[in-house]
Amino acid sequence: MATLYLLGLDIGSSSVKASLVDAATGECVASEFYPKTEAPILAVKAGWAEQDPAMWWDNMKLALRKVMADSGATGEQIAAIGISYQMHGLVCIDRDHKVLRPSIIWCDSRAVPYGEKACREIGEETCLSHLLNSPGNFTASKLAWVKENEPDIFDRIYKFMLPGDYIAMRLSGSVNTTIEGLSECMLWDFKEKRPASFLLDYFGIGEDLLPELTPTFAVQAEVSASAAEELGLRKGTPISYRAGDQPNNALSLNVFNPGEVASTAGTSGVVYGISGKVEYDPKSRVNTFAHVNYTPELTRLGIMACINGTGILNAWMRRNVAPEGVSYEEMNGMMASVAIGSEGVSIIPFGNGAERVLQNREVGCSIHGINFNKHGKAQLLRAAQEGIVFSFVYGMDIMRGIGMDIEKIHAGRANMFLSDIFRSTLAGTSGATIELYETDGAAGAAKGAGMGAGIYKDNAEAFASLRKLGVIEPDIRHKNEYLEAYSRWKEILENILRSNG
Repeated sequence: MATLYLLGLDIGSSSVKASLVDAATGECVASEFYPKTEAPILAVKAGWAEQDPAMWWDNMKLALRKVMADSGATGEQIAAIGISYQMHGLVCIDRDHKVLRPSIIWCDSRAVPYGEKACREIGEETCLSHLLNSPGNFTASKLAWVKENEPDIFDRIYKFMLPGDYIAMRLSGSVNTTIEGLSECMLWDFKEKRPASFLLDYFGIGEDLLPELTPTFAVQAEVSASAAEELGLRKGTPISYRAGDQPNNALSLNVFNPGEVASTAGTSGVVYGISGKVEYDPKSRVNTFAHVNYTPELTRLGIMACINGTGILNAWMRRNVAPEGVSYEEMNGMMASVAIGSEGVSIIPFGNGAERVLQNREVGCSIHGINFNKHGKAQLLRAAQEGIVFSFVYGMDIMRGIGMDIEKIHAGRANMFLSDIFRSTLAGTSGATIELYETDGAAGAAKGAGMGAGIYKDNAEAFASLRKLGVIEPDIRHKNEYLEAYSRWKEILENILRSNG
């Protein structure tokens, strides 16, 4: 009997990745991404960021062709397709499914005034209690910008969608989205459990522009004859899962239940925890979305704290503070000689733009407590990693403040999680156990497709092969030292916030 495979596609702003997973064993047999250098982002004006959706499709085709060749798989062997994608992007199409303008992607900030004005005029309490967030710079606000600034294009819009919806449309010819997708657009009303008509009405956007809703785990559409011929796939192959990249990262780490947390720590960092209660931060310092297993009957929310100043600070320290030529591993060895608390040095790591956890304030990066007679490179290096960890814990404190339990953190063994100092400090300060896994978003999307197509009965079966690489328990012996260092760091941050108004 021929091997059956699951295909996962991860549509990022830097590259598009395809992974092929053996449906029976859960093992990833081939993985590839394109382009090999970062995909271009068009910035016509400061603060703008756009990409041509056709570029995602072209790079997906290249990645798909390579994984099929590397694995020797045929289109007939692909049992289901899952899609992960960059969140909050806006794609507009006409009735012929032609894209009307470049996609306004997640890091484009032009819609900020539209979301802020909507929150003021509708009322902060109404927005937060129904959307669990301010309308902010999310997809609905981006569409409002198009309506006001490009009315000729707006008048031709048949449907608007997210980047993953666009890829699904190109594969199938069907135009649909999920509740999770609407929630990241700020267009799911958690109180009424339906599309957020009050925000659409405010912006003057007809509900008919919304794609049809489809479940996250289900046969959402099928590969069309034309796409099958173009891609070498089987006509009728089900597209049975899609989700934004952060909910999908949590799925990839088998994070589905209240109290579980997924974390990433690359250039920026994310703590994404699952809650079973509809709660929101009254200061809107964290974002809340429908998680992949949310339904109107089952409350499963992803509460997300995003820290811009994460690996980018660690990389800066390597370039500017560590001895020339030192690797990250050697740098981690240098700081291991320094005690918890970095001998009194504290670093506030927010040097990569405004931080949502600080209510969108930009306080910069700063170093505190240096003694010229006893501190050197090692103390600065350790203080940087501790400062990054403490910013994560600061976000987790906000999440706990709105009723979320944080008992366990799931993370891929990559980026900052390769550092023992980072891992042990995060476990010791947060009190959560850290479990490290080997996975990626495209492979996770493939397993999500297996769930949606009924190949796996549940997430336990889908992720039975997920390889746990290590467990870091909180070090009870040094709990006081971690909390003392965090308390000192937090006091410095709060003084900065007070002085900045």
